[in-house]
Amino acid sequence: MKNKTSPSNLGAVVSVRGSVVDIRFDAHLPPIYSLLHAKEGEIAIEVLAQLDAHRVRGIALTPTQGLARGIAVEDTGGPLKAPVGKGILSRMFDVFGNAIDRQAAPTDVQWRTVHRAPPALARRSTKSEIFETGIKVIDVLVPLERGGKAGLLGGAGVGKTVLLTEMIHNMIGHQEGVSIFCGIGERCREGEELYRDMKGAGVLPNMVMVFGQMNEPPGSRFRVGHAALTMAEYFRDDEHRDVLLLIDNIFRFIQAGMEVSGLMGQMPSRLGYQPTMGTELSRLEERIANTDAGAITSIQAVYVPADDLTDPAAVHTFSHLSASIVLSRKRASEGLYPAIDLLQSSSKMSTPGIVGERHYLLAQEIRRTLAQYEDLKDVIAMLGLEQLSPDDRKVVARARRLERFLTQPFFATEQFSGIKGKLVSLKDSLEGCERILRDEFKDYPESALYMIGAIDEARGKAKPGKPVAKAEPESKTEAKGDPKPAADSKSKAKSEPQPKPEPKPKPEVEHAADTHES
Repeated sequence: MKNKTSPSNLGAVVSVRGSVVDIRFDAHLPPIYSLLHAKEGEIAIEVLAQLDAHRVRGIALTPTQGLARGIAVEDTGGPLKAPVGKGILSRMFDVFGNAIDRQAAPTDVQWRTVHRAPPALARRSTKSEIFETGIKVIDVLVPLERGGKAGLLGGAGVGKTVLLTEMIHNMIGHQEGVSIFCGIGERCREGEELYRDMKGAGVLPNMVMVFGQMNEPPGSRFRVGHAALTMAEYFRDDEHRDVLLLIDNIFRFIQAGMEVSGLMGQMPSRLGYQPTMGTELSRLEERIANTDAGAITSIQAVYVPADDLTDPAAVHTFSHLSASIVLSRKRASEGLYPAIDLLQSSSKMSTPGIVGERHYLLAQEIRRTLAQYEDLKDVIAMLGLEQLSPDDRKVVARARRLERFLTQPFFATEQFSGIKGKLVSLKDSLEGCERILRDEFKDYPESALYMIGAIDEARGKAKPGKPVAKAEPESKTEAKGDPKPAADSKSKAKSEPQPKPEPKPKPEVEHAADTHES
């Protein structure tokens, strides 16, 4: 905000309509995107249109309470600026670069305009590299691109923030990068909780947070993403560091643009969205790129209105994403964290030319196994596991072990779960999945593969359960299905002709149960 002008260019408010303010300047008309101040800097206005030779129309970035016609407005002589430099690390800012974490304003910072051009094509890196997160399920099935954009689709309570926190932890602790969290239209409660969680996880020293809260005017929410990107670009271009940029929620950015467009009187396009939505989103997204200096890798939470993937906001956002990670409430309810839907999630990086032939074929085999299990679930629910063919039972056993192996204890949740967090390399993740698909762990109980890191940890966990596995070698796979007890008793009754008296007590028990229920 520290903009200085030599001779001050003063104007006066002509009209105020909500957040839209018309101002008259007699001496010099401020250019588009100029920042204007009224009431001694209390109210900030960004110029969006020049109406005629003397009048401009702007959108207020702060509440316009108290603004009236005739009030003097000063041209700051430049656009909205954001602070950059090492001094911004471990701090929390608003759209103007003011510290909102109850600490003194940062020193040793420069101020740069938030309206910057994306890197030139000549400077962009043309090679596709994998961005390793240390999270098994993402690295194996939904590999992220270094300098790419990944969408995180999910509702409340499915572990979205935990997943973001873990990625921040892994990025800072193991890749020596910087993380920037940008909250667009975020609730102040979520911002405060995130700040506390980051401090508890010990990742705050290499992190910056920027918030445009839900209660702020649309102009402020519309520009907070640009402010965060300006900070990210400093670390990429000046310090040559990799940056992880987390945006929550990109739909709120589109929504803020829609509000601004409506207030400015533009004719809406389909479903009420602004006619310039594609351009506005591209201006933000195209700045997220990897160059010869470093890379900005972005993970963006995407809200899909009414779960309609044909909604213009979703369509425009998906066109920019290189990976989409879908979070499933069903998996969360089963305790399979991270609760990523393994079949719906996808990545453009998952091709033999980028991840390699072995990784690609293995990922395809995992998806095929899980898809077969999904198809068999209805049969198992109706008829029981024993009605499946031996081959199908093997598929079910592999799929259930894969599901459990792809869970992982997080560093971010250590303080709550008491389980030490694990960072797993891509090599170990692939090896573990490969060995499960080869049936190396068919004699191990499923619980041995749950919440572990590398596959060899299952050996240590499985010792208490091994005798059980030895006692019933044939029904190992059946032991995993829910309908197993009934299945075992029926198969024994069929194979052993001598216990004919046993069917008699069974009907009596069932009958008693029926009367008891009624």
